[in-house]
Amino acid sequence: MKFYTPREEYTRKLLAYKDQDLIKVVSGLRRSGKSTLFELYRRTLLEMGVSANQIVFLNFEDFELRKFIDDLDGLYAHIVMQLDLTIPGYVFLDEVQNVKEFERLVDGLFVKENIDVYITGSNAFLLSGELATLLSGRYIEIAILPFSFQEYLTARHIDTSSKYLNYEALFFDYVNETSLPKGVELREGGYDKLYEYLEAILTTIIEKDITQRHQINDKRAFGNIVKFVASNIGNSLSPSNISKSLKQDGQSTHHSTVEKYLEYLEASFVFYKVNRFDLKGKKQLATQEKYYLVDVGLLNVLVGKDRTTDRGHILENVVYLELLRRGYKIWTGMTRNSEVDFVCKNATGDLEYYQVSWQMENEKTVDREFGALEKIGDNYPKYLLTTDSFPQSRGGIKHLNVFNWMLEGNKGRNRLDPKM
Repeated sequence: MKFYTPREEYTRKLLAYKDQDLIKVVSGLRRSGKSTLFELYRRTLLEMGVSANQIVFLNFEDFELRKFIDDLDGLYAHIVMQLDLTIPGYVFLDEVQNVKEFERLVDGLFVKENIDVYITGSNAFLLSGELATLLSGRYIEIAILPFSFQEYLTARHIDTSSKYLNYEALFFDYVNETSLPKGVELREGGYDKLYEYLEAILTTIIEKDITQRHQINDKRAFGNIVKFVASNIGNSLSPSNISKSLKQDGQSTHHSTVEKYLEYLEASFVFYKVNRFDLKGKKQLATQEKYYLVDVGLLNVLVGKDRTTDRGHILENVVYLELLRRGYKIWTGMTRNSEVDFVCKNATGDLEYYQVSWQMENEKTVDREFGALEKIGDNYPKYLLTTDSFPQSRGGIKHLNVFNWMLEGNKGRNRLDPKM
């Protein structure tokens, strides 16, 4: 049996909704592990005593299933005939958006007695339009991300209980290679093979999921916007200033077009947008968002191996994704004179603040990073995350080693449940 790195957090979420009257929708970037998650969950069901005959798994990127793409009735019959409907059965539809009128198929299976339905898709538009209308209030979305730092180390069979591990070197491997599961498998084959893999994934997303789907004719302009945003992760951006920056380089793309392109990239889970939060007025602001990349290893393809994004912003990107895994709602905090990297809301509605810096190099850095948190006039928890080996807390602000913080995994409390 093939070894898969456990995705325990996601498996627990699926188990929590097992046999509930809800469709389980697993969304995320291509090759982020959705199919593998289904396989891990299938194995768990078998261990729980579910018969293999009561599990149907179909991946609609498989060539042999092409005959069903336009044959909804035939596909429905193919699935139902495999199950004994007098007892619970489990149907997994991977990349279901490839099926024409898949919404009707999903709805038809959902209303059938004793069928528990699980679907995946690589585009947020899966849950828009007719499917959202048909299934309003009847589905739960579980968003999957590539490997966390902890999962990456597990995939490499590294024992994190050792006191002598060089976490900084391992972290550089993590961000300079990839956090995508298959990519971690390919790392032993050398950088060239890994680069080709990342390039192929990105090309598929750009071509199949975005430019073809949305009929983008000016592929050069779109590509330049992707590279621009990737080069500016962690910086405040807007469609208008992106348009102006590109115009200075002789490219004319209207800000409304830039806005649409950004929406497509978000919907394909390439970038995640973080809105600004007014720390004084405690409200969300509408402009100058920040964008973070789903896997910083993709920077190798997007902006070259000599990546222009500094290591502080790369660390900030990784921390953002970890906060997202832990279920927080996230903003970037702003005041008139300072900025806090992340303002997070937990399950109880309480706030937490996170400042991220690579290292406390000198007193100026210490005063800047602590100072941003000290200006916040409430008593919610405040954290400074850096790579320093011996962090020094100050004034109630907890200074933590970021590697230890990431390896805490799911130990944190007050996480948000998935949203319906």
